[in-house]
Amino acid sequence: MLNLNEPCRITDTSWIQPMRYIGIWWTYHMKHNTWHAGPHHGATTENTMRHIDFAAANNLGGVLVEGWNEDWATWKFSFTKPYTDFDIQRITDYGRSKGVALIGHHETGGNVSNYENQMEDGFKFYEKYGVHQVKTGYVGDLLDGKEYHSSQFGVLHYRKVIETAARHRICIDNHEPVIPTGLQRTFPNLMTQEGVRGQEWDAWDVDGGNPPSHTVILPFTRGLAGPMDFTPVTFCFVNNVMPQTRVHTTLAKQLALFVVLYSPLQMASDEIENYEANPEPFNFIVSCPTDWSRTVVPEACIGNYVTIARCDKGEECWYIGSITGDEERTANISLSFLDTDKRYLATIYRDALEFDYETCPAAILIEEREVDYSDTLTIRQARSGGTAVRLCPIKD
Repeated sequence: MLNLNEPCRITDTSWIQPMRYIGIWWTYHMKHNTWHAGPHHGATTENTMRHIDFAAANNLGGVLVEGWNEDWATWKFSFTKPYTDFDIQRITDYGRSKGVALIGHHETGGNVSNYENQMEDGFKFYEKYGVHQVKTGYVGDLLDGKEYHSSQFGVLHYRKVIETAARHRICIDNHEPVIPTGLQRTFPNLMTQEGVRGQEWDAWDVDGGNPPSHTVILPFTRGLAGPMDFTPVTFCFVNNVMPQTRVHTTLAKQLALFVVLYSPLQMASDEIENYEANPEPFNFIVSCPTDWSRTVVPEACIGNYVTIARCDKGEECWYIGSITGDEERTANISLSFLDTDKRYLATIYRDALEFDYETCPAAILIEEREVDYSDTLTIRQARSGGTAVRLCPIKD
């Protein structure tokens, strides 16, 4: 499908860069902060700079900030007017000094006319401050109250956004989009998009969140259409806002999803306090790339389990994500894809033996062993559990 699209129309693509990032986002779902201005506003200068410090300390490329602009209280959004407690000049200057990008956000609430009237100015505004990535959103069933997202009206609008963003050297992460069509070949600034029942459903879905089998189906369905912004890596399994809703996985599975679900802009979605409390598991995310030179699937059974191994582009390390659905299993992961003349140090993040996603989801074991291409990793995986592995060549 990708190759049915026209060749790249962007001459200089140097500003289009994959990255790992975090964001001021999950905190809103947990009701710790608000999108709109007030005593608990999340998108403040100080809070953003705190997130930039965390990103810089953990080799993360960017910080997404939602709720920065007027007026979230009424949803009559401005795309050029920050709230008074969000100093974008200070924030972007500080981010550059730390090597961390601000990732912008344009929520439209489905009001396409309001967005298109301001879109050129909105992208100029971000370009002025050196923002090269923007997440767009269209929360609501209809665009302009009358058109479906997947209608011709919607398709033409989304393309207009992508082309306008390209003129201002801005990449797009599109939420509530049309299903991917391979357009990123023509406009590679379309880095990723949602179009999937993502992890945010595990924060507020009244039916309880995504079932365990959800993510062992996605690689064979939505994942075939192109990059998806699922927003994995939630480390906290308690939801005080909606106690009946939760993340139905183990911690090891959350790590594995970072590899299994492909997105060149890959978000670690949780609040940074939960990463600070779990630095050893988070080390896998700190090291895991989002851009790959090779992908193999050692084992898979649609709806039950899937194991995906990917090689870092420009490096020699491999990363494995292996996940289960409703049943525990023993994974047998052949390492025959490794170079035959090298030995590797495998760092393995796996489910603790006696627990699963319901009894103790955060229980994780981390171990190291030397392996080569002739080895098979035999690892017990819990219900809705998983394994994440980093394999790096051992230097002589």
